[in-house]
Amino acid sequence: MSNQDVAGPCCPPPVVDADPVAAAARRFKALGDPTRLGLLAAIAERPGGGSVAEIAAGLELTQPTISHHLKVLRDAGLVDCARRGTRVHYWPEPGALHGLAALLTERAGCGCVAAS
Repeated sequence: MSNQDVAGPCCPPPVVDADPVAAAARRFKALGDPTRLGLLAAIAERPGGGSVAEIAAGLELTQPTISHHLKVLRDAGLVDCARRGTRVHYWPEPGALHGLAALLTERAGCGCVAAS
């Protein structure tokens, strides 16, 4: 079953950039907000991701605020989601995160890629 089979209208496809530098800039811009960075960290801490309720546990944010920030992360290609029953489940997009790490290390000239 593909992600499109389980993803409903809550998870539109992310914007795809042909230019990898532009895509990286969009991702870094999304991570420039402390709330989104915290949400991404909360998602990444959970093996396999988690539902919005699980991710939001302990955060003092309203549901609309969390939904907005998750949409920005999704549009930037940093997370993906699928509806599972009545809940929406989010997980990090490892390719996007590794791509950002590789871009930084290449530009720094060290030629290494951060270990996963």
